[in-house]
Amino acid sequence: ASDWSSDVCSSDLPSPLAAFRRHWHLTLPLVALVDLLMSGYTPLFAGSMGLALTVVMILGGALVLGLRGAVLRMAFWIALGLVSASFVKYGVNILLLLIGALTAACAFTRGGRATLFICRDVLAEAAKQALPVGLACAIVGTVIGSLTLTGTATIFGNWIVSFGRESLFLCLVLIMITSIVLGTGLPTIPTYIITASLAAPALFKLGVPLIVSHMFVFYYGIIADLTPPVALAALAAAPIAKASPDEIGWQATRIALAGFLIPFMGVYEPTLMMQAGGAIAAKYGYWAEFSWAFFKASLTILVCGVAAIGWFLTRVSTPERWLHGLAGALFIIPFAGSDETAIGLSLALCAWNYAMWRRARPA
Repeated sequence: ASDWSSDVCSSDLPSPLAAFRRHWHLTLPLVALVDLLMSGYTPLFAGSMGLALTVVMILGGALVLGLRGAVLRMAFWIALGLVSASFVKYGVNILLLLIGALTAACAFTRGGRATLFICRDVLAEAAKQALPVGLACAIVGTVIGSLTLTGTATIFGNWIVSFGRESLFLCLVLIMITSIVLGTGLPTIPTYIITASLAAPALFKLGVPLIVSHMFVFYYGIIADLTPPVALAALAAAPIAKASPDEIGWQATRIALAGFLIPFMGVYEPTLMMQAGGAIAAKYGYWAEFSWAFFKASLTILVCGVAAIGWFLTRVSTPERWLHGLAGALFIIPFAGSDETAIGLSLALCAWNYAMWRRARPA
């Protein structure tokens, strides 16, 4: 599994640009979804309207194929867009009537009937694929009730964080573990509320800016969605990829290796989160320190990506992958000269891989 990337050629992968050119109109419901969320509508309402607009686009695309002439097709899409957008003023019933009218129209056209059959099959398949996600959500609900009613989450979090109150690095590691463990059984917002109420004051006493400590907790509460054994994001992706949720979760964890390290760098380099700078900012200016921190974060992502995937310019051997991982870890381990050592090791590994790539190239 670790060498899967070397067996896939770029010609075997679908072209995102070609897919966008063919089906760009299907992105319009996504734009409407984001606009509704930004306008203050609830996620449930915005998601429902996004799905309804997607149905309108699919059925409208089936009907427009029977129209001759670019002008007539353009007029059809403009009218369809105006009627669809009117739900904001006249309510959701206008969308229901529009979907009913489009469904009736599709029933009397050859391409429309085929589209309706496809929609029927997709709905049946989606219902089957939603069963594992529904079961996982039901189990998570049981865990949420148990942790909330018994107070176990608060006791557990307080017990973990108390070990690291005297050491910033140890405190960060324990908070990361706490957030990930709680995130496997709780949604992101309850995880953030519970952990932030315990960890943020401790981090603040250790000199971490308040917004940085809250973002640190929030970040790991989100990344818990791709961390097994629960990995709700992997459960949602499994039906799309037609693969095992556990396999997707472990692959996502491996690929997102840098994501487990960057929040540590945000604590030690607050300028990454646009906070006040340190010694470099005092001597050379804020943006100099920000550029330095951004360079180190980018290099961390690079070496962690090479360690996870096993490929840079050419295939990377197992010892080299371990060295890349060590270089990424050195960026966050707090001891004198760790950054310089990490940068030197990273550049040496990149130079070595470049030399191997030059040697392997045909004349």
